[in-house]
Amino acid sequence: MSYAISIDARLVAQAAELLQACRDRGVTLVTAESCTGGLIAATLTAVPGSSDVVERGFVTYSNASKSEMLGVPVWLIERHGAVSEDVARALAGGALTHSRATLALAVTGIAGPDGGSADKPVGLVHFAAGKREGAISHERVLFGDIGRSEVRRLSVERGLRLICSLL
Repeated sequence: MSYAISIDARLVAQAAELLQACRDRGVTLVTAESCTGGLIAATLTAVPGSSDVVERGFVTYSNASKSEMLGVPVWLIERHGAVSEDVARALAGGALTHSRATLALAVTGIAGPDGGSADKPVGLVHFAAGKREGAISHERVLFGDIGRSEVRRLSVERGLRLICSLL
């Protein structure tokens, strides 16, 4: 079984449109990614010239990295789990705090094939996005047990759309 994912042309085109919209508004981006492992940042930076918008990206796959790199409180992860609305919001806030970007996107989820439970099944992904001087929005999406690569690909697509909705 292959777990590889490629960045398809449709996602790169979506990223290019998003980057241009950010340029037009003077917005810079930061990502904080767990289950996507940097694929959102990779998709954005697949577009030539993206460095004027993409300020940085954090891959915080382990719980320790969420706390060490972005200041997510350990107690928050212990109480709610890494895959939760609270942690997604904390990741987005931490990304803004630890960068110079004006807009953050965070994603945390269970891509599978293992790791799910009755309360948090495989395919559950939490997204959080916010502006430096604004509220952080949240989306909970249950993609279902559709395969690791597809959960990750759909998470990139949904994350890019969420950023667009904040512009």
